[in-house]
Amino acid sequence: MSRVRLLVGTRKGAFVLTADGTRRDWTVSGPHFGGWEIYHVNGSPADPDRLWASQSSSWFGQIIQRSDDGGASWQPVGNDFAYQGPIGDHLWYDGTPRPWEFKRIWHLEPSRTDPDVVYAGAEDAALYRSDDGGQKWQELTGLRTHESGPRWQPGAGGMCLHTIILDPVNPDRIFVAISAAGAFRTDDGGVTWQPINRGLRSGQIPDEDAEVGHCVHRLAMHPSRPDVLFMQKHWDVLRTDDAGGSWREISGNLPTDFGFPIAVHAHEPDTVYVVPIKSDSEHYVPDGKLRVYRSRTGGDEWQPLTKGLPQADCYVNVLRDAMAVDTLDDCGVYFGTSGGQVYGSADGGETWNAIVRDLPAVLSVEAQVLP
Repeated sequence: MSRVRLLVGTRKGAFVLTADGTRRDWTVSGPHFGGWEIYHVNGSPADPDRLWASQSSSWFGQIIQRSDDGGASWQPVGNDFAYQGPIGDHLWYDGTPRPWEFKRIWHLEPSRTDPDVVYAGAEDAALYRSDDGGQKWQELTGLRTHESGPRWQPGAGGMCLHTIILDPVNPDRIFVAISAAGAFRTDDGGVTWQPINRGLRSGQIPDEDAEVGHCVHRLAMHPSRPDVLFMQKHWDVLRTDDAGGSWREISGNLPTDFGFPIAVHAHEPDTVYVVPIKSDSEHYVPDGKLRVYRSRTGGDEWQPLTKGLPQADCYVNVLRDAMAVDTLDDCGVYFGTSGGQVYGSADGGETWNAIVRDLPAVLSVEAQVLP
């Protein structure tokens, strides 16, 4: 029987949760790197033993950790992250200079086919690639040297490159999202980039129809349809059917269209999950009720999924990287909260159970199916 592994990053360490295919009883390993912020933990689709973790601290900086035995042991690998392009032309809205900085790695995205290849998304807005198991990193400088770069601005959490999607069909196509710059696509492996924000409107910036400057919170794709992406933005849930050429709003009957995560069912490309929160100033679920909303029509029509989730006096948030799905026949859906709970559903969201309740605040959740 297959096993499921959840990789959980928190404010105070990483945790590895495992269960058999029934997903009823879970074992918990951790904390790994206790006391450190672990912004993201991810596993290689090409090697089930290869894991990656982004370990950071305001005191001690950034460390990338790699495991070659499924998390039993870890080793720090190369951390030679530095800005390699020109500085001095990146401006605040008022026109004053703001040089690029490096703060942390927000997201790690391993190659689908090569366990030694991994991408890293950084703050400020950089994309790095390693081809040798993380020993050396090279910035794909075409992104930050894009002509629109001077008009990018940091979101409330910083100017973070938080989403990396590798096209499963075209190895030269990569999608990224940056808060608050927008979504971008490369079709040549990262040499050149184009903004893909047509149709996005953001009243919080001086030009609400601007090509860049939009605060995109998360992108999601089903691997069977690489031209269809879903977006959770700072207000608005959106969809593109032409690889980002144009977007349309699909918020429909959601109680609020503000939120952070968005995920797609493993076997149903039009089944999408979001977790709305009250507003950009009140980062908790509406009415004290924790509800995942599901659309089975690719957007517009949404239903609340509540069975097993607290429906009173609950005031947690779910962050952008803290929702994932597995690929078992009955698709599992998982998310972690700012209150330290990790919830799982083994039936596509119909019913939920708390896998763990008292972790530090959860920053990221990834799901893997193991043989």
